[in-house]
Amino acid sequence: MTDAAATGAEPPAKQRLASIDMLRGAVIVLMALDHVRDYFHDKAWIMDPLDPAKTDLALYLTRWVTHFCAPTFVLLAGMSAFLQGYNGRDKKALSWFLVSRGLWLVLLELTLINFGWNFNIPGFALIIIWAIGVSMIALAALVWLPTRAVLAIGVAMIVLHNLLDPINAGQLGELGPWWMILHQPGWNGFVFVSYPLIPWIGVMAFGYGLAPVFQMEPARRARILTGLGLGMIVAFLLLRTFNIYGDPRPWSDQPGVLRDGFSLFNVAKYPPSLDYLLITLGPALLLLPHLEKAKGWFADILLVYGRAPLAFYVLHIFLGHAIMLGVGLATGYPAQIFVGFMANPQPLVESGWGHPLWVVYLVWAIVLVLLYPVCRWWGALKRRRRDWWLSYL
Repeated sequence: MTDAAATGAEPPAKQRLASIDMLRGAVIVLMALDHVRDYFHDKAWIMDPLDPAKTDLALYLTRWVTHFCAPTFVLLAGMSAFLQGYNGRDKKALSWFLVSRGLWLVLLELTLINFGWNFNIPGFALIIIWAIGVSMIALAALVWLPTRAVLAIGVAMIVLHNLLDPINAGQLGELGPWWMILHQPGWNGFVFVSYPLIPWIGVMAFGYGLAPVFQMEPARRARILTGLGLGMIVAFLLLRTFNIYGDPRPWSDQPGVLRDGFSLFNVAKYPPSLDYLLITLGPALLLLPHLEKAKGWFADILLVYGRAPLAFYVLHIFLGHAIMLGVGLATGYPAQIFVGFMANPQPLVESGWGHPLWVVYLVWAIVLVLLYPVCRWWGALKRRRRDWWLSYL
């Protein structure tokens, strides 16, 4: 007898899995906006779009809304891992899949994805796909524990990791490069670490531990997700408003209420602070019950993107970079400023490259339109066939 049968819980319905796919689709669409901004915006490499003193509302919101992408994607990866086990994979098979897929994602990050960003290999950058891959490997060990223990570990890592902020890699000697992989972003002498691991492993464990709500009947599940989401938002407001704990950069008074808001919500992403995770994962959890009821053309579009996430991720990097290169060459810029610019943006800045924000949105729309039929075909292929290798893509 399965756990679900023993407890009287209903099996996860298709629409519930669709809600996860829809949310995943929404965040990868937003992710593409952020990356197109990196490619095209005239201020992308000369200022922080979240700097309260320099930004404007449109630019701030364009960047800030993409904060939802990475934490939501990692949360959903943890939930999906639990649901795979619930739908028939035993612990041994699930653990092996998480290890092998995690290693595959790390390999992709260090090869194809790094090449897509740079159109050469000037050095390795450890970005979100790396963090997801290693978090899957860590989860492969955690799945042998009771689900509530995994949830407790995830919550502890999310809540407590900011206590590690005072530790600096420079204080640790030969262990410094390893500390940067775990909790401090930057160049560690071997690779550039954008996504240190500790909080991301916590987010994936949190998603795995929370996923049993999908065994519950809809009304109860909605109450739990709504209450948890609202609680996380309230916790953010209390911690952040009074600068109690949860972010290495306290917010400060600015000239005007709008810029006060800019400072308040300018929370640390690298690594993601507790405040950052509260204000991104909270709304994501609030949205999930509503997506279970979503229907119509917009929901269908999100499903198309959400059912081909890795293909979309890899292809949008190459496509956005190729459009950048094509537009640059067509308007008289030298090709070399677009090659390796992620590792060395100075030639790009000195050339005067960049366009207004409306161009960013136009190119974003073009990228989404061009990738839609590809994602639709790929998602249909994965639903139609059960080849083992498709689960890695």
